Amino acid sequence: MSSIPLSSDTIALMKSAQKYLYQFGCPILMFIGTVSCIINLIVFTQKILRKNPCSIYFIAYNVANFIYIYSSLLALTLSVGYSIDASVYNLIICRLRLYTVTLFNILSPFYIILASIDRILITSSNALTRQRSTRRLAYLCIIIGTLFWALFHIHALIASSITQLAPNTFLCYFQPGVHLIFVSYYALIKETSSLSLMIICGLWSIKNIRSMGRVRMIVNTSVSKTTTGGSIQSNSSKDQQLMFMLLMDIIIYASFSFVFVIYLMYQQTTQNYIKNAERIQIETCIRNICLFSAGIPFCTSCYANLIVSKTFRSEAKKAISWKRILCIN
Repeated sequence: MSSIPLSSDTIALMKSAQKYLYQFGCPILMFIGTVSCIINLIVFTQKILRKNPCSIYFIAYNVANFIYIYSSLLALTLSVGYSIDASVYNLIICRLRLYTVTLFNILSPFYIILASIDRILITSSNALTRQRSTRRLAYLCIIIGTLFWALFHIHALIASSITQLAPNTFLCYFQPGVHLIFVSYYALIKETSSLSLMIICGLWSIKNIRSMGRVRMIVNTSVSKTTTGGSIQSNSSKDQQLMFMLLMDIIIYASFSFVFVIYLMYQQTTQNYIKNAERIQIETCIRNICLFSAGIPFCTSCYANLIVSKTFRSEAKKAISWKRILCIN
């Protein structure tokens, strides 16, 4: 008899925790993330950085993060924190929301992986390999990759629906059956592969640096031929700091996404189990908390950059000062 009240108290506590987390914690996280994306975009579009291929990937990454914040985190805040979910009343809104969330949830780590590959190229001991790190390749990869993922996730605009779970209780999600199974396995594969590729590329870049016997990054050969020794050292320093910023983004992403990966593994392992209502409610609460954790990397990039990069701090200070002067005038 005592186990029933304990289970009920546990569920009530977890529901309260997730509600307050999304009522107060998520709006704060969204504000922090908005500021982070805006500052990052201002800094990486400055003349001193925007010519670097890695900066182009960072610009795409922050645009994707900004859209993800206001498509996923905002929707979760309203639905979980305030019980407001327009997507359960309109099928078009439902499908657009699922499509946007799934698309930009993959685009953000995809751009980081592209940036990681660019750092592998630029840290290679082979001069021809280093020459492949170009702005043209960066734009080409971003455009082709974005179009591919946009088309790949088109199923969310077609196969999603609004399902009635109980009287006055509706859910906007993918249609049960084969499509839902596909989406479940895809989510697990996407999270684990993104995490693995980021870690592998980051370690590969570090290995390249160590194998060359120095910490300073090697600049593009085609650029070095037209610059002075001082410019070469300056560009190498910028490449090195971009590498540090990238590694910090990878560490943050891995740290906070790992929990959601574990949840997805558990979900796939237990998908054929018969679960009672209490267990389903507990798993839903855990899922929402894991989603909050997984959303943190989309909101913290700027603050990590401020810590690891002197150039980023300098450019951010200049941008803020310029904005302040503009406002005063």
